[in-house]
Amino acid sequence: MSIAQRFVAGEGELHPASGEMNETAVDSAAVIAFRCDSTNLPWVIFRAAFRAAHIEEIPARARAVLSALARTVDAERPFAPIFARRDLLTGRALQSMRTFYRSLDDLESAGLIERRPQSRYLEAGLFGRAYLHLTEHAAALLGLAERLASNAATQALESTPGLSPASGVQRDAPFSGPSANLADGGIYKDLTPTAFQKRQPGEVPEDLQRLRSLGFIDFLIFKLMREARENGKRLSDVVEATWDHLKAAKAPINYLRTLLQSPVDFGHQLRRKVAAQAEERSRLDRVARAEQVAQRSAGQTFIDVNAQRKYVLDANAQSMMIYAVDEDVGRQAAGWKENFAEALQRGLIRTASQDDLNAFAKARRLQPPQTFQPKRGGRHADEKPEVTPQVRDHIAALRSILRPYGRAFTTAP
Repeated sequence: MSIAQRFVAGEGELHPASGEMNETAVDSAAVIAFRCDSTNLPWVIFRAAFRAAHIEEIPARARAVLSALARTVDAERPFAPIFARRDLLTGRALQSMRTFYRSLDDLESAGLIERRPQSRYLEAGLFGRAYLHLTEHAAALLGLAERLASNAATQALESTPGLSPASGVQRDAPFSGPSANLADGGIYKDLTPTAFQKRQPGEVPEDLQRLRSLGFIDFLIFKLMREARENGKRLSDVVEATWDHLKAAKAPINYLRTLLQSPVDFGHQLRRKVAAQAEERSRLDRVARAEQVAQRSAGQTFIDVNAQRKYVLDANAQSMMIYAVDEDVGRQAAGWKENFAEALQRGLIRTASQDDLNAFAKARRLQPPQTFQPKRGGRHADEKPEVTPQVRDHIAALRSILRPYGRAFTTAP
């Protein structure tokens, strides 16, 4: 009695017997042990193998061999020799060697294959291998001749200006229908993936074109760009930061690849270098601007806004004298051009008029005479320095050294 009958008869709940559980476990183990071929065939070859396996006019063994031949033949050249060993074909057809030769006889008698005689190597005088060839009838039956006709039509359309091989109209026409080379379905939207496909640019970036002079080809430069990106760097930064050393390297390619794998932050070095160059350019601009201001102000006299100092430039703008109200003599300035140009730009000094000069001279005359004020902790001119015991010992040692020389001078005739 089956399980369903026992359940209807009320003999118990629906539970499998112990023997049935063992059978289920054996079936599960068998499913786990199954293996299959994971090869993915192109649509044209898959269709040819499917058609070969469903030809009703030839025996089953011949259909298996023809399907194996369809899997092996070149779809672009279906009439070319089929480069496959007998072991491969018998394995795909699941036949013995005797059955395989009978199947070849069946296919040859049906006009689907050609078994051409062995060719001879003229140089060595030896016979070569004998290859199988599909006939035109077999290529048409398997759908491979349609591909040849489609390729020929495509080449003819491509050779015609303004036509598209997909529709036979102008190239701007939209896609009209399914392709004969792909399975039907929703994949037609991905037939032209140029909109999202990643491609290398056609030209090397300008800052990397100098690598060509060191023996780098464009494909190698693109590869190094990818390697630099994988290491968290930019190839442009590495080349810019180490260009002087890279030019002098004996093996610049190996040297650059070693730099890409090093933990050095070349971006930081490049930023510091750029900042230093910008600072140097700014300094040179300030020097040039200060020189221009000094040349325009040559031979003129300036005074500060508080009328406490007077600045006199010579006729060549090479020196400047500074006079203060509370000092009797003037001082010569050193490195004055940049500070002078900045003070003049900020309005801290101005060109002195005659009234300013008269007022400055009057202010200097009204200043009290300067007296010498000794520094704190110093001594006056009439005071003698204090002689310590160490100084006395040092003087005595000097006298003992010079005493023989003094006697020689006094005893000389």
